Amino acid sequence: MKLQHPLPAASLVSGEVVAAFGRRVLANTDTHPAVACVLRGRKGGAVCGDQVEIQLTGTQEGVIETILPRRTLLYRSDAWREKLIAANVTQAIIVVAAIPSFSEEWINRCIVAAESQGIRVLIVLNKADLAESTRTAFETLSLYRRLGYALIPLSARNSAAPLLPYLHGHLSVLVGQSGMGKSTLINALVPDAERATADISVSLDAGRHTTTHARLYFLDDCSRVIDSPGMQQFGLQHLDHENLVRGFMEFHPYLGRCRFNDCRHVEEPGCMLVEAMREKKIEAKRLDIYRKLAASLSAGRSARRTAPPVRSPIRCKRQQAEDEQH
Repeated sequence: MKLQHPLPAASLVSGEVVAAFGRRVLANTDTHPAVACVLRGRKGGAVCGDQVEIQLTGTQEGVIETILPRRTLLYRSDAWREKLIAANVTQAIIVVAAIPSFSEEWINRCIVAAESQGIRVLIVLNKADLAESTRTAFETLSLYRRLGYALIPLSARNSAAPLLPYLHGHLSVLVGQSGMGKSTLINALVPDAERATADISVSLDAGRHTTTHARLYFLDDCSRVIDSPGMQQFGLQHLDHENLVRGFMEFHPYLGRCRFNDCRHVEEPGCMLVEAMREKKIEAKRLDIYRKLAASLSAGRSARRTAPPVRSPIRCKRQQAEDEQH
């Protein structure tokens, strides 16, 4: 019988999170690929793209002792909780399609969240082989191309080649509502994605649930992409009104020039955004969306102040399961 020698005390090793499932994650290190880890303590959480320090407890297992400072963090929030999406990304790729229809407000919410972190944004219009529907969607999205965001029509089912030049040198995260074809796109970009997902499921012992969580894939030596689960909501309760308005890039030349220093750009007289809209220097649609988002921030803060949520044990368990899936 072979004796099992205890592992020698090991110093911390550096790694990068490539998959996350609740408080369990998978991290790659220079010497130990695919290390299944748990997080030390109960607060916080690691997400794909996080740089971490790991105490190895076995050849393929460890404990994350430290999450290193993040350069960027893309996340969403409602009045009660935050949901992290990806860390240290340089580019957010918003995937939409004409069928099923996409929410333009959702796109704007995602753009604002990315802009608040200095993350580059581009939009992929998938399912471009649906010619008539795509033509209408392209006209709607042309507004964002005029603002300076790249707009890339493609059919992921046929080829992801039009997107490849935009991925080089970036850690990108794919985000989108359910049904937009992100899975098809990631499989076109990474032919082994399904096999890699299965390997992650085995490593984390998470079964089918792992497929609902973000995963990081390597495209080449300097290009990586994170696939995130589809999400129907994109709350912005972590932003204040100043960060919200600065998430609309075309508003920047007019900020600080209103009659009132605390102008919220809603109904105040002497608002320069309203004047710019009347002169057709900014789109009325974008100002309307900003006002809707500003109202949702105010409503969320009011709800949080006046009515803290009371959750039954049954609801808590159901909400925990939803949190792990989204």
